[in-house]
Amino acid sequence: SNVKYGMVIDSGDLKKIVKEEIVSVFDHATVFNKNTPHVELAKELQTRGHNILLVDYQPTSEMMVIDFTKKIKARLPENIKLHSLKLQETATSFAEWFANDQD
Repeated sequence: SNVKYGMVIDSGDLKKIVKEEIVSVFDHATVFNKNTPHVELAKELQTRGHNILLVDYQPTSEMMVIDFTKKIKARLPENIKLHSLKLQETATSFAEWFANDQD
């Protein structure tokens, strides 16, 4: 813990987690529910060099922010709790997750 230095977690450590778990995986990817009726399209796009991800949920912003939360929380030190996460789609469209809403 870095509390004695006035911070809970080094921002570089948090950025590394986000980059490895989310940005590197999802950036420029087309995300499909693994049960999509468009599996053939996903396969075709993949053969053409597209980054295709198949996930266990409908890939809406609301569901993706939950997935991202799980990925980040799994990498945080035990003594650090994630308070909130915001997935910004556009200037006015976003999904948010708050730990307090999960109880």
